[in-house]
Amino acid sequence: MAAQETMWHDFIDAHKVADGYLLATIITPDPPASDPARLYNFQRWTNPYSVQTDLRYKLQYNPEMRLDKKEASTWLEIFSDYYKFVGVLLAAEEANNVGKAKEADWNAVYEGWKDVVSALHRGYSSGTLEAWTIPCLYVAGKYLRIFAIKADESTATQRDSGLVFGGIQEEDALVTVGQNDKLEDAARQINRIFALCLNDRSPLEESRKWALYSTANLLFKTYFRLNSINLCKTVLRSLKAGAADMPPLSAFPRAHQVTFKYYSGVVAFLDEDYATAEQFLESAYAMCLRSAAVNVRLILTYLIPTKMLTSHRLPTQALLKQSPQLERLFTPICFAIRSTDLQAFDQAMEAGEDEFVKRRIYLTLERGRDVILRNLFRRVFIAGGFEPAKEGEAGSQVVRRTRVPVKEFAAALMISGAGVGDGEGGVDGDEVECLVANSIYKNFMKGYIARERGIVVLSKGGAFPGTGV
Repeated sequence: MAAQETMWHDFIDAHKVADGYLLATIITPDPPASDPARLYNFQRWTNPYSVQTDLRYKLQYNPEMRLDKKEASTWLEIFSDYYKFVGVLLAAEEANNVGKAKEADWNAVYEGWKDVVSALHRGYSSGTLEAWTIPCLYVAGKYLRIFAIKADESTATQRDSGLVFGGIQEEDALVTVGQNDKLEDAARQINRIFALCLNDRSPLEESRKWALYSTANLLFKTYFRLNSINLCKTVLRSLKAGAADMPPLSAFPRAHQVTFKYYSGVVAFLDEDYATAEQFLESAYAMCLRSAAVNVRLILTYLIPTKMLTSHRLPTQALLKQSPQLERLFTPICFAIRSTDLQAFDQAMEAGEDEFVKRRIYLTLERGRDVILRNLFRRVFIAGGFEPAKEGEAGSQVVRRTRVPVKEFAAALMISGAGVGDGEGGVDGDEVECLVANSIYKNFMKGYIARERGIVVLSKGGAFPGTGV
């Protein structure tokens, strides 16, 4: 079989058995391992002047194809745009390969692939392309995002080197130049695909809705990179509103489910809805293959802080050992919390600050300080022992001392490195009372401060909720 015929052979086979994934490999920018020279062979197979004629012959007059006229016309348009795209892609890759990366026109590559995506969109909008072909939409959205990122990075590099703008103009300091122009455009195009699938009214077995969660996940990835987290909520609301007419999430591929639950959990986490975040992230972790080490690490990056807040549970060392990065980041924090060492906690937060801020978990982890303070105050409470039995009540039930001097809490804070000194070798009483009051306000302690007597009066039952005392 001639090299250029391999692609057409796969195209015919895909239609014979309705294999959408095989069909998607034909228009992917990455040639399959079985045919690594596919893009070059396709480019050489015809030329810009006769591409329409050659494609028409292959699609309309080849008896093996068995496409109706409308479908053949749709694929003619798709392959015509794909042929143009392959030309600019190969030119960009060749420029990279010979050390002329600055000459690689990734903006043209993005625009070329966008034309292919638009042709596919028209094919689905007209009802010409059947539901079994939706893996083509997976490929369309995936590479639209990839090429958009490459185009924006290329533009940024040229801008930094002075290739885009000549000289310095006074207004340059006043104008904000778009850093993600192509990625923002890609988000709009992917959203069009999402709407195309969401609004499909075909029976479920013939519906484009089977591409919904794959497309939603791609939107989540794109919005996160653009730091437009609120737009993720719009996607979630759309899916919730259309749930009655959609297949259940459990019917979708496992990979789609895990990714969707992960992003849903992270969105809830960032919205400080930790109960919902815990539900999604725990489910994602349970379904995620342990061999997918990167995915496991990403899920645990948010599940660990969530658990610290919702149930005050710290990860085991065995759990952290699943990822050296997680072990490096969280082990010092867990040690500090377990040992009620505020100074060690502050050092751990400072050491991991860049990574914590990048992952948007810094402020959540910082609440671990509240847990340390709760544990510290609880130890003071337990160390205080029990109230002495009153005369005539020798057989009665013993009760823990509930009136604790503020200075005892102050001593514990000083030992733990809480930084409550007054700068003159003494203790800042107001700072101590403030920390105690915050613990009471956040329901880590039950009681009140009697300032005139310098004591904290704690509840006789459940002074430290959830801890057994």
